[in-house]
Amino acid sequence: MQITKKREGLRLILYLFMVALLVYVTVYMPTPYIIYQPGSADEVKPMLSVKHGDHDEKGAFMMTTVSASYANLVMLVVSAFNPNAEIDQKQSRLGDKSEDEYAAEQVYLMSDSQSSAMEAAYHEANVPYSIVPQYLFIFSTPEGDEARKNFKPGDRLSEVDGKKITNNESLSQFLKSKKVGDQVTVKLIRGGKTLEEKVNLIALKDKDTNQTRPGLGVTIATMQKVESKDPGLQVDFANTRVGGPSAGLMFTMEIFNQLTEGDLTKGYQVAGTGTIDKEGKVGPIGGVQHKIVAADRKHAEIFFVPKDNYAEAKAKADKIKTGMKLVPVDTLEDAIKYMEAMKARS
Repeated sequence: MQITKKREGLRLILYLFMVALLVYVTVYMPTPYIIYQPGSADEVKPMLSVKHGDHDEKGAFMMTTVSASYANLVMLVVSAFNPNAEIDQKQSRLGDKSEDEYAAEQVYLMSDSQSSAMEAAYHEANVPYSIVPQYLFIFSTPEGDEARKNFKPGDRLSEVDGKKITNNESLSQFLKSKKVGDQVTVKLIRGGKTLEEKVNLIALKDKDTNQTRPGLGVTIATMQKVESKDPGLQVDFANTRVGGPSAGLMFTMEIFNQLTEGDLTKGYQVAGTGTIDKEGKVGPIGGVQHKIVAADRKHAEIFFVPKDNYAEAKAKADKIKTGMKLVPVDTLEDAIKYMEAMKARS
């Protein structure tokens, strides 16, 4: 009887082990793949506001996204039967970056996209503005363990040795008086919390002069704020919780609509995608086929697409038999003129 109970106990342990192993392999074990699918089509209006702008809209401008998931085994099997899913190598997305570095890069690109959208809209609406650098954003720590001990991708650097640092130039000027091996105190914002780190400066080789200089050993970029000369026309963004630069065009359309009198939506559901620069040039993006599906699911009637992406977008639109009107654009002015020519719905 005692031997039987021991055998039953061993069987139970083995069974539980096999179940745990199966769950790990199918759900938790990482794979080298990523799955792209249609994301969402979200109204831009709740994401930004012009303080004293014209906020009345009968229709909506919508940004579109692509859903990207690091795949487990179950997701790979399910995606194989999903006509709107695309399986790709994780490395093709990340390149030589870690997942944290890639995520930080996307945060920066979204912020840069918002700034460019503000500049393009202010320029089109003839609103004077200025550029104000705010802080340094840390992308990655490629120079070894010393930098990785003190910094994390996504950190905001605001001070060095008590001196406010707002851009790359002010950091370079400050470090000119330092030597390799000197220790400095940096003030960082990480996850909403302020902290200080003691950092030993390391030797960096200047690409232009080929000379060695002291540095922090991180890849950084300046985060800036676009300020309207008229405080009543200042644009404020909410946290969009998405990354990347591809919402630039639709951000600009919404900002321009609020800066000017009348309703540029004309009562239509208008989706789209495309990067934007401060001159209003619309650039191509990735994953347009997924964004077409996302917009169709939200019953968009018009879809603005960069001209370089039009052929791929049209092929997907035809395949899903959408009723959306695809409008290829090269510039912000193309999109504005198209909407101005539309007959407003009563």
